[in-house]
Amino acid sequence: MDWAREKADWPNAALSRFVATRRHRWHVQRGGAGAQVLLIHGAGGATHSWRDMLPMLAEAHDVLAVDLPGHGFTETAGSGRSSLPAMAEDLGALLEAEEFRPALIVGHSAGAAIALEMARHRPVGRVLALNAALRPFEGLAGAVFPPLAKLLSLNPLTARFFSWSASGASSVRNLIEGTGSRLDARGLALYQRLVSDPGHVDGALKMMARWDLEPLLKALPDVDVPVTFAIGLKDGAVPPAGTRREAARMRKVRVVDYPDYGHLMHEEHPGLFADLAREILDG
Repeated sequence: MDWAREKADWPNAALSRFVATRRHRWHVQRGGAGAQVLLIHGAGGATHSWRDMLPMLAEAHDVLAVDLPGHGFTETAGSGRSSLPAMAEDLGALLEAEEFRPALIVGHSAGAAIALEMARHRPVGRVLALNAALRPFEGLAGAVFPPLAKLLSLNPLTARFFSWSASGASSVRNLIEGTGSRLDARGLALYQRLVSDPGHVDGALKMMARWDLEPLLKALPDVDVPVTFAIGLKDGAVPPAGTRREAARMRKVRVVDYPDYGHLMHEEHPGLFADLAREILDG
């Protein structure tokens, strides 16, 4: 995405910076002081996902939100760093560049998987997983979707076609409502800007094409940090039962259900989940 074009009204643009590491030029937003909190969005998202939570947490904490490689405004040299281990490793390099040692990582959906992968390999205080995407595609979907995503990501016209076909206001509303969430007009407009950008769509496709959860799933019982799973029971994107099954295999785990919210629950009620993050930090 073009920062020069978008920055005028991008959420929390005053907190935005660009940080170059060996493999990426990251778009980050950082604000506040105190215990350090890292925010990781899910596949197809960007820092806009934390537009309301970030300022709330920054009132008492040092908060860092990032655009994942190929997403939003983060520029990447190639597609080979879109896998789960690579993203976790490269985020670690960014944290070292920022001298950032998170007391809490808040990850949404695929971002929660990245948070858990990071917790396997580096010092992390705690993890808050919001509607964690921890189940691979099953059955026919498992045989078809990842190879299809890989094939589509190799075609430079695919992202442009998807952006053209899916960027209408009604299409975006249908996409969001299909996740079980209801967003206000501003939230829908931000997602429309994202799916209208072929570069962003291409980044999401490349991430999907290289996504392999099996090594992380096998290692979940060995993750030795406290993890809170927040599950929206109206989630239409990540089946709550699957998340609950994986959480049950972990040692230091807590599960909190939210019956009234869908996949994007932290955007539906940011104050509720900012309070949860603060409770975890205080505990």
